[in-house]
Amino acid sequence: METVSENACFGGTQGVYTHKSKACDCDMTFGLFLPEEAKWGAVPVLWYLSGLTCTHENAMTKAGAQQWAAEQGIALVFPDTSPRGEGVANDDAFDLGQGAGFYVNATQDPWAPHFRMWDYVTEELPVLIASNFAIDSARQAITGHSMGGHGALTIAMNIPDRFASVSAFSPIVNPTQSSWGRKQFGAYLGSDESQWSKHDATLLMNEKGFDGPILCDTGTSDQFLDLLMPESFAKACATRRQQSILRMQPGYDHSYFFVSSFMEEHIAFHAEALYAG
Repeated sequence: METVSENACFGGTQGVYTHKSKACDCDMTFGLFLPEEAKWGAVPVLWYLSGLTCTHENAMTKAGAQQWAAEQGIALVFPDTSPRGEGVANDDAFDLGQGAGFYVNATQDPWAPHFRMWDYVTEELPVLIASNFAIDSARQAITGHSMGGHGALTIAMNIPDRFASVSAFSPIVNPTQSSWGRKQFGAYLGSDESQWSKHDATLLMNEKGFDGPILCDTGTSDQFLDLLMPESFAKACATRRQQSILRMQPGYDHSYFFVSSFMEEHIAFHAEALYAG
């Protein structure tokens, strides 16, 4: 692992690091904010998964999350959204290929050799960070935006004992029934739709639910609202009687202006769960 940069930030440190990823078979970059409390001991961690076209940098510079994480004494991890570099498959469309990993392990060519974002985010990167920084792996939460909201919800429900809480901004919650999902799942996972279900938050809510609190915010003026399908996830939560706060925020769109507007509330929501007991 190599340090790209480290900057003082709200009493803590915002770092950017690169490393050779075994899961993705290429160099990967991530951001990590450590609050001041990490100087004296391990701190809880909130994972932030970004959306389509983003890198580790978008949320790190636009979400305004460090201020609120510093107040709560919580670390923030900002992984990249896909493998990158020479020899990594790509596509001219913004919603497939580099910048659009969808947090799955691809099984189809030409994506399979590198696009293993599920293993990267759930296995490799957590071990790397816990081995090198003052992170309390027993206290973790996860959030994300758009494609990253999809990733946060599906990872949380598939690994229920790891995360105290999960939240999402404008998440893609029913991708098996949306053109913003069927295209990518078909490309990455193949035509057998039974392999898609573990990556659909609505199907997972119907099947498993989540043993903890959920918070989701979506804007009523989101230009991608028909592709996000928040009503599907809301129905599944109601049917399961899942502990959840699902909000439609009037006038907000899909941008980081929306994300930053509600970031304080999301971090406070996670802090309550991370420090419970």
